[in-house]
Amino acid sequence: MHFKRVIRRWMVNGLGVVLVLLLVLEMTMAVIIQSYYYQQVQNSLYTRAKSLCDIVETYIDRGGFQFQYDVHAFVGSFPDKEMMEAQFISPSGQILASSTGFIPESDSMIDFQQALQNHFTGNNDRGVWIGKNTSDQKVTSVSVLIFEEDGTLCGAVRCLAAMENVDQQIILLISVLILFGIAVLFFVILSSSYFVSTILKPLVEIGSTAKKIAHGDYSCRIEKQFDDEIGELCDTVNDMADEIAASGRLQNEFIRSISHELRTPLTAIKGWSDTLREDGLADPELAVKGLEVISGETDRLSNMVEELLDFSRIQQTMKVTSFERVDIFAEVEEVTFLFKDRANREGLSLHCMCHEELPPIKGDKARLRQVFSNILDNAIKYSRENGTIRVESALVNDSVQIVFSDDGIGISAEALPNVKNKFYRANNHKPGSGIGLAVADEIIRAHNGTLEIESFMNKGTVVTITLPITRSEET
Repeated sequence: MHFKRVIRRWMVNGLGVVLVLLLVLEMTMAVIIQSYYYQQVQNSLYTRAKSLCDIVETYIDRGGFQFQYDVHAFVGSFPDKEMMEAQFISPSGQILASSTGFIPESDSMIDFQQALQNHFTGNNDRGVWIGKNTSDQKVTSVSVLIFEEDGTLCGAVRCLAAMENVDQQIILLISVLILFGIAVLFFVILSSSYFVSTILKPLVEIGSTAKKIAHGDYSCRIEKQFDDEIGELCDTVNDMADEIAASGRLQNEFIRSISHELRTPLTAIKGWSDTLREDGLADPELAVKGLEVISGETDRLSNMVEELLDFSRIQQTMKVTSFERVDIFAEVEEVTFLFKDRANREGLSLHCMCHEELPPIKGDKARLRQVFSNILDNAIKYSRENGTIRVESALVNDSVQIVFSDDGIGISAEALPNVKNKFYRANNHKPGSGIGLAVADEIIRAHNGTLEIESFMNKGTVVTITLPITRSEET
């Protein structure tokens, strides 16, 4: 399932990054804690060794103190025997005395050698070593050199401390950090799982609903739970289902309507064809009348088919059409002239009141003529006898406006918002495919213009086309 794939991707990417960061943080904190505790032990050992050195050097300065023989009195009275071991070392690196009373036969003297090296290089007079002694016990040792008043090396004081308790303390603190990291990781997993589920669950529901819609079930909807991007996606899918359902209803209604429209001319053509075949040749007048009917109905069928194909053709070709400078006054006047005879035959008055000095626009002449023709065709089709149709133009800011108005039957308020949708027909009693205005609107939008319609029942309709003018630098 896609749900499992997303969870796995989240585990690898999101949770993996958190885990790596926690591991790095834990390791860094462990190193810091160990360094801190070890440094504290070393500082304590150095402080104690340095105090012993100062006491011994004071006695040496007073005279009568034999370092190699009198150090036993110091280690015998060493007060911190329970915490650390104090040793006195000869200049040759031999252990002379120890506060434990036990002098190891062989012991690592790295810290003493380091103290000598630091003294000769001018750094300091101490050395530090961490390792295991002859008893295989982990210890930290600090050696501090002792000098006579003339600078002669007398030996060194060496303080040692076992690190077992310190290491246990460090392990305890690191364990607490690990438990804290596990708790943080658990909290991250818990909170992230809830967050991911709030995203994935709606997405799975959206995918399931989309599949149902794809298979034709337009009634299913997604319940919106959150007002966020997922909620917006739910609204979009629901709106898409509404649009598809509405489009389906319009197409079904269109098919029923257009079937009736096609059946009428086909019936007429079939009837007159049969009439002419039987006895039309014997009657020239009947033959002429029949041929006229057949020719007229054929043109009507051809116009219907062309109108049906026009919308998809417009959508495919308008983006690649080569635009040119268009004299909008000349185009509007010519289309109006072509429709004037038809308007007169219908008992209508058609008036063109356009300004000759309109600036040119950039567009496709043929497509703009198609828009003007479609609007005038509708105006004539839905006007009443003795009605008036006006075509006016004006320059408004940086645009040309062409206004088509009539006093016909008008469009209802319920139908007005849908008249530019393809296949929608506001009046099923009039012939047409219901895509004329959809095509016109598509053409005008391709010219970066607008097509607006205002209409009132039994008062008429006003169609306003706004097109941007061509600036001089664009020509």
